[in-house]
Amino acid sequence: MGRSVARRLAVLAVSAAVVSSVGAAPPSSGAAGAGSGGGSGTAEKVPVAVGYGGAVASVDADASAAGVEILRKGGNAVDAAVATAAALGVTEPYSSGIGGGGYFVYYDAKSRTVHTIDGRETAPLTADSGLFLEDGKPIPFADAVTSGLGVGTPGTPATWQTALGSWGSKGLGSLLRPAERLAREGFTVDDTFRSQTASNEARFRNFPDTADLFLPGGSLPVVGSTFKNPDLARTYQKLGREGVGALYRGELARDIVDTVNEPPVDPASGYNARPGNLSTKDLAKYRAKRQAPTKTSYRGLGVYSIAPSSSGGTTVGEALNILEKTDLSTASDVEYLHRYIEASRIAFADRGRWVGDPAFEDVPTKELLSQRFADSRECLIKDDAVLTSPLAPGDPRDPAACGAGGKAAPTTYEGENTTHLTAADKWGNVVAYTLTIEQTGGSGITVPDRGFILNNELTDFSFAPASPDVHDPNLPGPGKRPRSSISPTIVLDGHSKPVVALGSPGGATIITTVLQTLTGFVDRGLPLVDAIAAPRASQRNQTTTELEPGLWDSPLRGRLEAIGHGFRQNPEIGAATGVQRLPDGKWLAAAEPERRGGGSAMVVRPAR
Repeated sequence: MGRSVARRLAVLAVSAAVVSSVGAAPPSSGAAGAGSGGGSGTAEKVPVAVGYGGAVASVDADASAAGVEILRKGGNAVDAAVATAAALGVTEPYSSGIGGGGYFVYYDAKSRTVHTIDGRETAPLTADSGLFLEDGKPIPFADAVTSGLGVGTPGTPATWQTALGSWGSKGLGSLLRPAERLAREGFTVDDTFRSQTASNEARFRNFPDTADLFLPGGSLPVVGSTFKNPDLARTYQKLGREGVGALYRGELARDIVDTVNEPPVDPASGYNARPGNLSTKDLAKYRAKRQAPTKTSYRGLGVYSIAPSSSGGTTVGEALNILEKTDLSTASDVEYLHRYIEASRIAFADRGRWVGDPAFEDVPTKELLSQRFADSRECLIKDDAVLTSPLAPGDPRDPAACGAGGKAAPTTYEGENTTHLTAADKWGNVVAYTLTIEQTGGSGITVPDRGFILNNELTDFSFAPASPDVHDPNLPGPGKRPRSSISPTIVLDGHSKPVVALGSPGGATIITTVLQTLTGFVDRGLPLVDAIAAPRASQRNQTTTELEPGLWDSPLRGRLEAIGHGFRQNPEIGAATGVQRLPDGKWLAAAEPERRGGGSAMVVRPAR
């Protein structure tokens, strides 16, 4: 590790110890109504906690408390991550749940190695490149979103099974109990949960089962009321008793298939929900994949993340490699943001051309992450000018200095309301786990009597090629995983010990959020919670860069515009969480102070 980076990280560790008084001991998660998806309840939400025995950070106080409860009972980071994820399925049902999928990154302290699981949803085995075409033309995006056609085979339960079977120490039934209790006894509705319900109200009313669950009594849930989901409690109880195989075979699997293929629409609504073509064979054949992580060396640190089918690891890694030659620690704020934006633009140009499901596409993962390729792209960046988007991709297999060839591939839309959690235990194991049902409210279709919404992840596929002469690696195919931007990341020092782990929701902005947070923490010397809270910019090979209000209203915007940058405003980008290893066995957990109602950082035993 470079001496300057090591010094900055040491300073950050000291400053982290100073904020330990912020972290309060979480109350027992056995109490009902302990907060909602971004809400308030008996479990206090704080963005930073420092202490011993392990740590959990998520967007929700109940979910973090569920993970800490498992750590207190002797569970490890994997156990805590599964318990936290299950609780998020209760309190964050519009962003996660057993009807969706995700990506799991795990650091094993004993072997000092990083492992990953691809739990991405898959297209039906009958799907082809024309999945979203009618009469040769793409169907309207909104029609695909709220339909059976956009639903992929769920991967979240299989991810839990794979993680627990590989590295867990407790049975699934015991890990689901906090979430089962939360679903049965309820949680307190807050402004975020109500507003997310309101934004989905019109389409939820098209489906009686969804409306009955999320619009109790026919109305929006009232802030301060208790929201219960007894159907989900029974579903969790079934999975805990029979194992996750119960979702992929048998009665529950048939319920999922029937719901996808004949969406239960209210006849009076007049809504035409396009049917899917999912089969019980699709569910029975689904497997979460254990695979090697991506690895990038940055400032002497090892940056590990998820490999394709997600583009997160390759795109964050390429951007870091592009930034490697620039001393961002001494750069001005304008210079830093300019370089960060341009590195993002270039990495997204290459992502669009080269990254898809490696079971179907020849993805040059190693070459995309090579420093040689990054150097051939870095030389495109000028200090006094801005690259034009959409930028054409480079060729990682035959990199030419400042070279680009072919036509640019557009950045496909990805739903923004995923959720991320991070967990660590007293033994030093760490998990970074991002899970999703795609956009807020997924498909909007609830499996009758089962209490969970189905995903609409297949809309992450390209509906049609950008042009006939451009190969698109992200077209649908039988059993294919759509490309994702999910980027759960674990950073190790030169001794292969964890420095920090983090991730974020936010669709395609996940990549830029993780990149900006990492460079803010490693290069700019920001404490982790400040790096998470910093106002964000997101450039994804588009004509303009998105800015949060903190940058939009800043003098920095005018100074960047003078170079040639163009901007549009985005009120909120991402909602990250992270954990940081501190000296003497302590952990720092950090979450969003404000975005999505703020997050929840907890430790087992707060430092005094």
